[in-house]
Amino acid sequence: MLVVACNTSAAVALPALRRHFPGLPVIGVIEPGARAAAAASTSGRIGVIGTEGTIGSGAYERAIRRLRPDADILSSPCPLFVSLAEEGWVEGKVARLVAREYLEPLREKGIDTLVLGCTHYPLLKGTIRRVMGQQVLLIDSAEETARAVREKLRGAGLEAPGRRRSRRRFYVTDLPAKFKVLGRRFLDAPVGRAYQVDM
Repeated sequence: MLVVACNTSAAVALPALRRHFPGLPVIGVIEPGARAAAAASTSGRIGVIGTEGTIGSGAYERAIRRLRPDADILSSPCPLFVSLAEEGWVEGKVARLVAREYLEPLREKGIDTLVLGCTHYPLLKGTIRRVMGQQVLLIDSAEETARAVREKLRGAGLEAPGRRRSRRRFYVTDLPAKFKVLGRRFLDAPVGRAYQVDM
């Protein structure tokens, strides 16, 4: 199975990957996130935040509308969230100021559900929740994708036994040392070795 765990990559490349690997299940993060948002929203006013590429693609809007044609979808790019997450500045004054600037317009429009449409954004979940308030449900597209992957593997009889210890190998196109720092932040666990792949 191939999981395209980047919203921007999934928005742009998922159809081409599915064509290129016809026998391989390919799952992106957009459909699971959209499905969870469409099901969870009581008012139908759904916010989506992501990178410029993800928001500009309109992929979330299309996916949500397929499931809930009456939805009122408000999208906003939040590019600085990526830098804040990568620098580890997920709490504090700077993070709050940036979050307020990006999110106040969505909060004022009365959304009840907000899709975190970038895998970096859950690191800022505490700050985003404080700005949006407890009444707005946050949808983590990465968590929803993990659930979709588990269900797909379970349905195919490929789910690993609960006691079996898995092996993780990381292949990166960026600097392995940088990935090890970021990987620890994202996974909340040591990464171990990372292998650089020359593209």
